[in-house]
Amino acid sequence: MFNKKGKHPIFKTKLTIGQKASDKLTGFAGSWTFIILLGIFITGWIYLNLTAYIRQWDPWPFIILNLCLSCLAAIQAPIILMSQNREAQRDRVRAEYDYRINKKAEREIEEVQKDLKEIKKILKERKRR
Repeated sequence: MFNKKGKHPIFKTKLTIGQKASDKLTGFAGSWTFIILLGIFITGWIYLNLTAYIRQWDPWPFIILNLCLSCLAAIQAPIILMSQNREAQRDRVRAEYDYRINKKAEREIEEVQKDLKEIKKILKERKRR
C-alpha cells in the first residue's frame, strides 16, 4: 500500500483536468471573495431592474435572476461534492498512514522499554556485587 519512502501512491498521482477544476472552483466558491462578488452582482441586478424605466429585462420578482442562481447552485453543488469526496479519500489515506506510523512508534517504544528494563536489571545486579 505504501512505497519505500512511506508515501501512498494517491499523493503522487496526477490530477485530471476535471479534478483540478473542481478543486479550484471549490477553493473560489468557498471564499469571501466569491460571496462578496455574488452579493454585489445580485444587488446590482436588482438595483438596475428596479430603477430602469426603459429596458427592464427582469422585472419584479426577478425570475431570470432566480433561474441564474438556481443553475449556479445546480452546477456548483456536484462539483463541490466531487472535490470534498476526493479530500475525504485523501484524509482516509492520511489517517491510515498516521495509524501505521503510530503502530511502528509504539513497537519501537516497547523495544526501548524492554531494553531499559534489562539495563536496570543489570545495574541492580552490579550494585549487589
